[in-house]
Amino acid sequence: MKRVLAHFSFATALMVLTIALGLAAHGQQAGAQPSAEDRSATAPQNSDSTAAPPQQRNEAQMPASGDTTTQEAKSFSGVIVKENGELVLKDLVTKVIYKLNDAAKAKQYVGKRVKVTGKLDMNSNTIQVESIEVVT
Repeated sequence: MKRVLAHFSFATALMVLTIALGLAAHGQQAGAQPSAEDRSATAPQNSDSTAAPPQQRNEAQMPASGDTTTQEAKSFSGVIVKENGELVLKDLVTKVIYKLNDAAKAKQYVGKRVKVTGKLDMNSNTIQVESIEVVT
């Protein structure tokens, strides 16, 4: 009986220790910044091997030709809101605000979650709107 109790006590202590170490490791991972190696393994690779800043994750990369407008239409999602007297697309994930070159197309979507397709002018952070559709 003593032997069974000793095994049970040992198993319980081992289990508590394992849980405590697991929680401690999880807490460190949640609050820790990823290492350079971790970031390079998950970050999209640019032609110059530098990662885009977090606020530009939804933006297209600067075209190699030096143009400031993307050559291909891209999709941007967020909510159409009125800010400083103009309609803008506010990306709820990255907190980036995009100006829209066509307020007439955007007017009917104020306050709604949408996907805007268009070319991005990176100098002014303005989307040249091709289409807008509601996202459910």
